[in-house]
Amino acid sequence: MEIIFEVIDKKGRKIRLTKKQWSHIRIEHKDFIEQEDIKKAITNSIKIVSHEIEDVQDHYLYFKHRKSRSKYLKVVVKYLNGEGFIITAYFVPYIN
Repeated sequence: MEIIFEVIDKKGRKIRLTKKQWSHIRIEHKDFIEQEDIKKAITNSIKIVSHEIEDVQDHYLYFKHRKSRSKYLKVVVKYLNGEGFIITAYFVPYIN
């Protein structure tokens, strides 16, 4: 598993983006997303939403200057043994 980057979230947990998941983001989600934007969404989340099942959280960051109406970058992170792994990332019009 090749790691592209690691960042620390607001709760001090290490979050990783792997090459496999980066490929998924680039292929499956047609929005142009920069790796730096994903890092910012993890480190400067304006809202974090927990899922009821499993240790999965959605990290949101607002991008005011995007031309699309989908201005929130949603980064989905799965936590395991105190560390996180980015599952996917894409833009959405609102936080849910």
